Amino acid sequence: MAITTSAKDGETVDVSVVIPARDCRPYLDRCLTSVLVQRVRKEIVVVDDGSTDGSAELLDLYAAYHRASVKVVRLNGAGGGAGRPRNVGLDHATGRYVFFCDADDYLGPEALERMVAMADRNGSDIVLGKMVGHGRRAPVSMFARDAERAELGASTVYNSLSCFKLFRREMLERHRIRFAESRLVGEDIYFTVHAYCHAGVISVVAEHDCYHLVARPDGSSIMQQSGSRDPLGWLAMIRGPVQLMLEHIPPGPLRDHLLLRHFRLDVLAQLGVPFLESDQVRRKDIAQEVAALCDEWLTPGVHARLSRMGKQRVASLDDVDRLGRLADIEAAAVRRRLTALRWEEGVLVVAGTAGLDGVHLPYAMSLVLRDRHDAGREVVVPAACEGERFTARLDVSRLGSGIWDARIAIELEGVLRTGRLGADRDEDVARPAARLVGEAVVIPYFTKDNGNLSVDVGGHLAAVPGSVRVTRTRWALGSRLAMDGEVTVGGSAPGASALRRLIWRERRTGDERAERVVPLPGGGFAARPAIGRLSPGTWDAYLEVVVGGPPARFRVEADAETVAAPRRLWGGAMFRSVRPYATPGKGRLSAVVRKLTARTMLRRILP
Repeated sequence: MAITTSAKDGETVDVSVVIPARDCRPYLDRCLTSVLVQRVRKEIVVVDDGSTDGSAELLDLYAAYHRASVKVVRLNGAGGGAGRPRNVGLDHATGRYVFFCDADDYLGPEALERMVAMADRNGSDIVLGKMVGHGRRAPVSMFARDAERAELGASTVYNSLSCFKLFRREMLERHRIRFAESRLVGEDIYFTVHAYCHAGVISVVAEHDCYHLVARPDGSSIMQQSGSRDPLGWLAMIRGPVQLMLEHIPPGPLRDHLLLRHFRLDVLAQLGVPFLESDQVRRKDIAQEVAALCDEWLTPGVHARLSRMGKQRVASLDDVDRLGRLADIEAAAVRRRLTALRWEEGVLVVAGTAGLDGVHLPYAMSLVLRDRHDAGREVVVPAACEGERFTARLDVSRLGSGIWDARIAIELEGVLRTGRLGADRDEDVARPAARLVGEAVVIPYFTKDNGNLSVDVGGHLAAVPGSVRVTRTRWALGSRLAMDGEVTVGGSAPGASALRRLIWRERRTGDERAERVVPLPGGGFAARPAIGRLSPGTWDAYLEVVVGGPPARFRVEADAETVAAPRRLWGGAMFRSVRPYATPGKGRLSAVVRKLTARTMLRRILP
């Protein structure tokens, strides 16, 4: 083992970035540059594991030009995975934190700065930074939002078991957490599982791209080579990390939560695509190995948390043919097309065709409406089917306030496959008009991004269609403008409780004045706004209506003949000129209020 250069003596290092390198010359420049530009006190520990492609010479150049930052450690290239180079790099690290980076990947700008700030702010032992895949799948579930403190048993952080994270080095050393050097694949799973078991605080930086996973175009990385995810090999490998976790986490909900991750992503996942790609003999071997792991570790708490597909697979471990059918169902693309969308009274009729590519088994279908912001809220409507054709009749009064996304669900072999509905549709399928159903406006629409069908109940996102028109105005006592009008929403008159208030908004300043509204039968209303007391300016009239969601505001429309004549009013120790009018073209009610001084009044009175 040989070492060249070192970090500057006496300097406190925030992060030691450990990079194992073997024959990765085409990627090293980008990787090292992405680390060098990080604005933290850092050292880069590159462990060259016997490169023969010019990587060693390039590393010598970086070490010579960046003596304060780059440390190169030479190994003899005995073969094996990245476990030994990472362990050697960790032994040479001096930073408060350690970040592991592969030589063909790279960091996003400010990645370490943001992760160190998160760790220092919360005393974090592990910080996950958002990962982005380039030809490789990156984990997603744990990066929905930033998390100062993510609970191991109440979050999805454990779904990510790669080592591309920020770790507190003191924790790693105190518990002697190291990589499994004997493993060509999965060596980092041992490391990360062990670290999770000892982490007091786990944080997530999700609102910034921190780590870029890159697939090599030539497919030369270990994880891209054939056999790297051999199902029997993976099932044998995963026993070690699971056993390690069981030694640290006592029985209970937390252990079940962590075991669920391993069954979903490591164990039962081998009954999917890897199962289909195996011959009949290997399928039996895979099923037997999965069954052995289930007998050993599948607790009632884990079983209760499994998906429908997971439970069906566990129930079919002694039936290889059914396991094959389940794998076919899971792998098949959901084919769907919307052929009709219309109102029939208060029912939204949704019709189309759907099926699973390559699967020719009898199935049932249903229309599923799921609340976009609360996955626990779901309305299921069984569909009438004729072959691949379906028709579902949605009673929209079953939908509560919110935005509901439509899916078609296909059920067979006890498994549900779903797909968003609407992006593929017949040319004559148009968006139905909004309807007022009960006290809520129901607005079917197609999303802007993918053109999928959704239903907005209450006008949370979609514009509420409606109109407000004054039928009569006249001056009343107290500088008030008496108004009568009528309201329609979605082609119908809303109930009395929907009418909230009349708003006068000054056009230049945005100042607003609210006035009481009296509902009248049949969608009518009356109001007596004191517009003579408004400050000087141009004021536009709006009516605020609540129809099952946030308040919707409609501009008040008017015809010139229904608008009262201008009036001069005395109030607040001054004269005002108030001129209600209907705006040209669109015919909307506004009012111009002007302050009249004594001089102005005299000029108007005297010749």
